[in-house]
Amino acid sequence: MQKSKTRFWLFLFPALFFFCLVVIIPTIMGFYYAFTDWNGISDRVKFTGWKNFQIIFRDPTFLHSFGFTAVFAFFAVILVNLVAFFLALLVTRKFPGATALRGIFFMPNLIGGLLLGFTWQFIFTSIFSAIGEATGQKFLKGWLSTPETGFWGLLILTVWQLSGYMMIIYIAQLEQISDSVREAALMDGANGRQMLVHIILPLMMPAFTIGLFMTISNSFKMFDQNLALTDGGPYRSTEMLALNIYQSAFAENHFGVAQAKAIIFLIVVAAIGITQLILTKRKEVEM
Repeated sequence: MQKSKTRFWLFLFPALFFFCLVVIIPTIMGFYYAFTDWNGISDRVKFTGWKNFQIIFRDPTFLHSFGFTAVFAFFAVILVNLVAFFLALLVTRKFPGATALRGIFFMPNLIGGLLLGFTWQFIFTSIFSAIGEATGQKFLKGWLSTPETGFWGLLILTVWQLSGYMMIIYIAQLEQISDSVREAALMDGANGRQMLVHIILPLMMPAFTIGLFMTISNSFKMFDQNLALTDGGPYRSTEMLALNIYQSAFAENHFGVAQAKAIIFLIVVAAIGITQLILTKRKEVEM
């Protein structure tokens, strides 16, 4: 018994060591630096108490980034999961090419965020402008040059990238629904809409729990796509929270302020994520 416990801890130790090294220790240090005036370079660190938190709540760029990110996350979570769910419904139907479509829809998730951002920047600024010139559609010209088009550009990119990944989660859950359950509903006279609302959706709740949590987390933490597509422009109007924190730490050398922002960020995302998990877990049903 003692030998098995020793083996268990020996196998677990490398993972625990690196988890503490790259997650636990930096988190503790981050909480410490949030209460200091450290600039990220100097060896002089002065404890300032709650001053950094007072600064960030008077910072209009942070408040705007917070609001922009919250609105973006709201729309992204709804659209990504809706598109992913209906893609899953499509490719789980038996027709030629369904398997190939799964791979095609999943492929955008394999591309790095920076590359995706620059690719879509070219599409929005060059291709959209060319189409606008050819068709006389003014709204296609100067895409990403306003906060509104920048917002929708980020949203389009996110839905295009994440929907395929979430689709895989929903496919896995859909394929667990027994054919006998569907057949019984059809024998009872259920039509397609009734089957979707009263059979499929309730049995899909475990997948919705995972999908919603992951999209909430990814939407709030988006950084590389935001950096590559708009870089927060024009005039920091499309700057999301992660990019705002990065700018404070590495562009302005206000590392203590950036850490305070990161703590607020962590608390908000954790609170929203845990609340969502509790609410959706209550609606899960056994198959």
